[in-house]
Amino acid sequence: MKPSKDISRLIEIMAALRNPETGCPWDQVQTFATIAPYTIEEAYEVADAIARDDIVHLKDELGDLLLQVVYHARMAEEQDAFAFGDVVEAVTTKMIRRHPHVFGTDEERAAGVTAGFWERAKDKEKPDDVARGVLDGVPVGLPALTRAIKLQNKAAKVGFDWPSLAPVFAKLHEEIGELEAEIADAKDKADRAAIEEEFGDLLFVVANVARHLKIDPETALRAANEKFTRRFRYIEEQLARRGSSPAQSDLAEMDALWDEAKAAEK
Repeated sequence: MKPSKDISRLIEIMAALRNPETGCPWDQVQTFATIAPYTIEEAYEVADAIARDDIVHLKDELGDLLLQVVYHARMAEEQDAFAFGDVVEAVTTKMIRRHPHVFGTDEERAAGVTAGFWERAKDKEKPDDVARGVLDGVPVGLPALTRAIKLQNKAAKVGFDWPSLAPVFAKLHEEIGELEAEIADAKDKADRAAIEEEFGDLLFVVANVARHLKIDPETALRAANEKFTRRFRYIEEQLARRGSSPAQSDLAEMDALWDEAKAAEK
């Protein structure tokens, strides 16, 4: 087996790995459920390479993500459900159908894209006999903050939304107060559920603030994580120069170094 730029080679490799007699013992026992977490992880690694502007690793990460598609398609083929070619046909059919302004008739191309076109095209694809709720179609498996934004956007389209940031901030302060109250009243582990619920409400409102500001909360939080990592590394480096470490230091010393790192970035 030799590497190739042809997708058929990757499909052959996956079939060989899944072969019940001569394949890889680990690959043989995997299921849709056991592979799904890796699929999500690989998508995040693609996003990470893009965020770091690492075009070299982006190629590798895209390959890893493509492998996930081939993996799921192979398992489906083993169940006589569908194969990789069916996946390709389905997505190409969908892209052509959803882009009449590119692939349609002369009249459709001339009409261009109208507001709300994408949503209307997706709605047409749903079975007519299925009841459609406003919030239908938002995948449960999305990152929670991303799903919160999508749920809020769906509700906003039917008028369930605050008209400006002011009432959102008022709600934010309200939720902070409710969380503080639950924490103050907590007496035992049974109260943890109430605290968790209030914390979830707080995060949901924070997501709404991001939505009104047209900020992707996942992107913003990733940037905050990177900033924290960068500044904490500075603390570690400076303490190492002093022959010390975070474990041997105290909060006052580390906080002072944090302020140094923060000032250096301005």
